[in-house]
Amino acid sequence: MSPRGSESVETCRLFIAMSLPVHVQDEIERAQEELRGALSGDCIRWTKPVMFHLTLKFLGDVEPRRVDALTDALRLACEGFGVLPLRAESIGVFPDLRRPRLIWVGVDDARKRLPLLQHAVEAAAAGFTSEGPEGTFIGHVTLGRCKTIKRAQIDMLAELTKVMENRQFGEWTADTVEVVRSEPGPGGSRYTTLSAIPLSCDSL
Repeated sequence: MSPRGSESVETCRLFIAMSLPVHVQDEIERAQEELRGALSGDCIRWTKPVMFHLTLKFLGDVEPRRVDALTDALRLACEGFGVLPLRAESIGVFPDLRRPRLIWVGVDDARKRLPLLQHAVEAAAAGFTSEGPEGTFIGHVTLGRCKTIKRAQIDMLAELTKVMENRQFGEWTADTVEVVRSEPGPGGSRYTTLSAIPLSCDSL
């Protein structure tokens, strides 16, 4: 029997996100395949297409008993916000092309309301995570994470991102924010939606 106070507390790894429609996922997957074909080798860990999503806030480890309270806080934050007409376009990298670490597709909206939603979500979730603020928010879908990428591959990536900088992947209306659990496994992480918070039809 464990000594009093030494029991480990069960947690789950969570993030808050918006899902993508199938037609946008398919277009992004096509671009990913083009990049994969040009950037040979195992220098990049590619995101599985079924895992494509727009992250609003990564929370890290949260106790399962707090998920309901988190959902309630997010519901209040999203109430009256309104649905978001979003578009996915262009290929980019973080932090820059000299030392790429993450390859992404950009997500934005014409009225620039997505950063406002992200800020509201981040504020609502602040009491449920030890993760700090995002800083400047750039909406994106992660295509892959660079590992030991070589100079020739960096140069090729720079050329490809320039070619794809105006590429369009589709538009859709986002009407839901999701609390998602990430569970590691032998074939990669598995995502499970724990709760879904609708965005009101009333706009700001």
